[in-house]
Amino acid sequence: MYPCPNNAYARKEMRTNANTRIEDLRLVLKRTEEFRETTLTAAAANLQEWTSKVKKMKAIYYTLNLCNIDITQKLIVAEIWCPVSDLNSVHTALIHGSEQSGSSLSPVVNRIQTQQTPPTFNRVNSFTTGFQSIIDAYGVGNYQEINPAPYTMVTFPFLFAVMFGDCGHGLVMTLLALWLILHQEHFRKLKNELIDMLVDGRYIIFLMGLFSIYTGLIYNDCFSKSFNVFGSSWSVRPMFHPHGPWTNDTLHDSGHLHLDPLVSGVYSGNPYPFGVDPIWNIASNKLSFLNSYKMKMSVIMGVAHMLFGVTLSLVNYIFFRNLKDVALQFIPEVIFMLSLFGYLIFLILYKWCVVMKSESAPSILLLFINMMLFDYSSEGTVLYRTQKPVQIFLVVVAVLMVPWLLFAKPLLLYRKHKQLKLKPSTNKLPMQVFGISNQEASDNRKEKVSMADIFVYQGIHTIEYCLGCISNTASYLRLWALSLAHAGYSTNRLPAVTCYVQINSTVFYVPVLVVCVELSEVLWKMVLQVALRVTSGMGSVLLAVTFAAFAVLTVTILLVMEGLSAFLHALRLHWVEFQNKFYKGSGYKFTPLSFDRMRDMQ
Repeated sequence: MYPCPNNAYARKEMRTNANTRIEDLRLVLKRTEEFRETTLTAAAANLQEWTSKVKKMKAIYYTLNLCNIDITQKLIVAEIWCPVSDLNSVHTALIHGSEQSGSSLSPVVNRIQTQQTPPTFNRVNSFTTGFQSIIDAYGVGNYQEINPAPYTMVTFPFLFAVMFGDCGHGLVMTLLALWLILHQEHFRKLKNELIDMLVDGRYIIFLMGLFSIYTGLIYNDCFSKSFNVFGSSWSVRPMFHPHGPWTNDTLHDSGHLHLDPLVSGVYSGNPYPFGVDPIWNIASNKLSFLNSYKMKMSVIMGVAHMLFGVTLSLVNYIFFRNLKDVALQFIPEVIFMLSLFGYLIFLILYKWCVVMKSESAPSILLLFINMMLFDYSSEGTVLYRTQKPVQIFLVVVAVLMVPWLLFAKPLLLYRKHKQLKLKPSTNKLPMQVFGISNQEASDNRKEKVSMADIFVYQGIHTIEYCLGCISNTASYLRLWALSLAHAGYSTNRLPAVTCYVQINSTVFYVPVLVVCVELSEVLWKMVLQVALRVTSGMGSVLLAVTFAAFAVLTVTILLVMEGLSAFLHALRLHWVEFQNKFYKGSGYKFTPLSFDRMRDMQ
């Protein structure tokens, strides 16, 4: 508010003064804005460095606040967890730091006894970090529990490749992983969450690609096409007259022909040297043959994988000197699995190795079901001479393992607890076997252990293991399903031959015209092959456009979607079917003060 003068001259003078002050304020504000912009610009250049320093200082002071000060107020006493192999390095670092600070006192490092459970520390490098992250995502292992990561580095990419077997797609995946490995520093600077995840798992992708190339060569499959490197073991020429039933009229009149291995010269008797014979790529019963092969292969791999997991539990028992669990848990678990599912593998391998016609060959699935039901009345259920007594013995043994698992360990633990209850002892209480820590056991030393609780816990474990053996074995059939899920279904009728199949002298015949082809084959026939058949002048342009579409669909559908699906299923097989046989994963991770980790989190 300004007073308004009476005359015009005074009002003009006041207006001039007001405008002058306004211009001065605007100039001040402008200079202030410029100064602030200059100051903030200079600060922005050092902001990341300052932030890093502040975080390091906060971390250092937070760690120092966890330490104690002795009575002389001159020394800091810290109780830390440290890997035993690094004790000398820690001591050397403390001496070096003391010398740099000019301290007259030398640091002292002593190992102390504690009742606390130590954290779990697994030393990793850039190659093993991704696999260890897969294990830690399930649960950090208990202290000194066996670490599944070294075995996962082999089994995980292999099971992935069984479901993703194609050497062409595997080669593309391998090249992608190599690109990520060679330019990892460039990709990390992009600060993208998805790219960071791919860079962290670059070696996992690399191994998955290599194993996919291997299984693709086994399946003889490369972008839906087969290689005929060594020459097929099947020959068409002997099927013609005078050695065989075919004539020239047969070729013209028949749209579906059968190769009979019983005709001399049609099948050489020697299997294809490496992988599947390329003739199956044009056989109409290709899917029926691969169904049988991959289904049985999945069962064999699954049982072997689970047995390996149970065997690793033996390593835990021996390391912790828990010999009671070896006799009361490991042995009955192995006998139970081998009596049923080990015998199932024996039936598969035996049927592959004996000479038998398909009409009289019994179904392994029906054999196994009748074995569990003690049903031997139906015809065609005998595969070898002493099959009935052997199967009865194995089922009885498997059934006897159930009460062994259920009652032996709880009764022994309860008797041991009764003995310990009468006198004080520093030994482990029996309930520690069931996951109670040392601290909890010492706190609850005088509490009564209920017999019902022990039996309930062991009953849950027994039911979970026995039923899990069945469900987990069936779960491994996803290897077969997803291997064919790299396979979609098409209604294209393919001109092909149906082969009588002879595997190690075992002959069976599938006279069904199969109308199913693999998903990569669908892309080949419905996308790329259409352009290859065009003979007009614009065929080259159409081929270029079609090939681009083929490449995009191959990457998006077969590599990304199918690859992610196979990855998740391989992850489930390791977490649920494999690791639960021996790995508890209820520990906590060793997290030391690390500036490198803080830098990666920025």
